[in-house]
Amino acid sequence: MANWLLRPATATVISYHSDVVRQAGLLRLYKPLMKRVLNRADAIIYGSPPMKHSVYLRPHAAKLHLIPYGVPLDRFLKEPSDEEFDRVRARYPIGSADRSKLLFVGRLRYYKGLNVLIDALPQIDAQLIVVGIGPMMDEWQTLARARGVADKVTWLGEVSDADLPALYHLSDLFVLPATHASEAFGLVQVEAMASGVPTICTEVGTGTSWVTQDGQTGYVVAPNDPAALAEKINRLLADPPLRQTLGAAGRARAQAEFAVERLIGRVEQLYQTLISRSL
Repeated sequence: MANWLLRPATATVISYHSDVVRQAGLLRLYKPLMKRVLNRADAIIYGSPPMKHSVYLRPHAAKLHLIPYGVPLDRFLKEPSDEEFDRVRARYPIGSADRSKLLFVGRLRYYKGLNVLIDALPQIDAQLIVVGIGPMMDEWQTLARARGVADKVTWLGEVSDADLPALYHLSDLFVLPATHASEAFGLVQVEAMASGVPTICTEVGTGTSWVTQDGQTGYVVAPNDPAALAEKINRLLADPPLRQTLGAAGRARAQAEFAVERLIGRVEQLYQTLISRSL
């Protein structure tokens, strides 16, 4: 609305993160404004190749620019010190060092699909560490009890930024079992990859399955399929050399594509191009 109502600047750049997926009522009001602003934009940034197929972006193919999201990677690339590991083990009940550990990090919302991972847990001999809070926490804790796996799930709630890298490095696998396209990218996958941890995600038609490359940095499975999810998790837990290979490839991909410095450089280059056109 600000773009529509206020005087246009030299150029307008829109960063388009996700379609409106579930809020149908809101979309009826929002869509006319969104289309108007997209029509007036000089450039539209999208974060992963699948997003260019959005029904709202397809008419603007000529002004789409792929710029993947980035995060500061240094704190994940660096191996935590023994003191940092000891602090995290003392602070959080993450279980014994000799038990395999799965990690989930994210807001506990419907589209994250943590319920699917909980449904898969009876078939998996591992501890699931859940970092995050959200509106689905109570329901998913109840589900874990109903499935008889409450003892396999450790709910850490919110975790400080200082402790998060050590939790990644202490994990054997990172799992993002999203069920809806509201999960547009999954930056937590990048954090896990930078930490050298193989990732497993689901194919929901967004950037999740572009960040994690199936068979190269981890595995991609169908959403809402606990059996398929358990099969891939068990395959990796049973094969430490494969985990090491996939983890190393994921770290290299994170550095090559998703470093925040790369994001900044690509955005600055786009801005400079648009400014030079207006002169």
